[in-house]
Amino acid sequence: MVIQKRTARQFTMEAIKIDLNDYEYAGEGANGQSFNHRTDKSIMMKLYNKTAPYEITENELRKAKLVYDAGIPTPRPGEFITDGNGRYGIRFERIVGKKSFARAVSDNPEDVENLARRFALMCRELHSREVDTGTFQDIKEVDRQLLERNTFFTEEEKKDILRFLESVPDRRTAIHGDLQYGNAIMVGDRQYFIDLGDFAYGHPYFDLGMVMLTTKYEDEEFLKEAFHLTPDVAGQFWHFFVKGYWGEDADEEEIERILLPFTGLKVLIIERDTQMFFPRYHELLKGISLFQDIK
Repeated sequence: MVIQKRTARQFTMEAIKIDLNDYEYAGEGANGQSFNHRTDKSIMMKLYNKTAPYEITENELRKAKLVYDAGIPTPRPGEFITDGNGRYGIRFERIVGKKSFARAVSDNPEDVENLARRFALMCRELHSREVDTGTFQDIKEVDRQLLERNTFFTEEEKKDILRFLESVPDRRTAIHGDLQYGNAIMVGDRQYFIDLGDFAYGHPYFDLGMVMLTTKYEDEEFLKEAFHLTPDVAGQFWHFFVKGYWGEDADEEEIERILLPFTGLKVLIIERDTQMFFPRYHELLKGISLFQDIK
């Protein structure tokens, strides 16, 4: 399915000042907090931390508008906002009663198979779409730029990663960029992708590496803090996700072997956002130069 092009727009805009007293706290992520409007139940907002550059918020709003206009399920994006004290954010359509897939699994671990398969089908639908290459960026180019700015790899390691990126076949497939079960929400039979600042196009493995990272390679403390899950339940989610995405006869071990370098590459996003070194993720990239013939 080819998504019709909408001309990319440049957003250099003035932020609308909001009164934080009009909102109530709803949740928190690595880069900011979410709030619901106290009286207008149709509005929520995402407010980035003060440490987040203005451009990150602007970029997410631009991507969210383009993705929404392309018909990919995501809450309708609204205005660019500020609290007047150095924090910027975005107002969105509020999906009342929503839960992330991670929270839904945490609340109902006995339903992990159904939820993992549902998320897998959602991801398959995303990856059945092609996007206009003039509107979105190539995920390989995104990773090249992140790698160039990353200070935690040696020059030799960077060369290995660049060779690997060149070996990955080009695709026009829609790529979420930060695809994991905390960045997809559901209510009833409806479901939406959120946090679209890294949306791009390319090989689906770039997305699926993040799914595997957040289900098989996160430590117990992080899983509990970020996703409210135990390693056992997260591992079950991955197992059923594989069946839902690739089919009942999928070779899980072979899929994991192929995805391993893509899983390790997600350290580029993690270290960009935290400006911290994560050696355990770097370990996943050992031997990356040996991977060949990715289809």
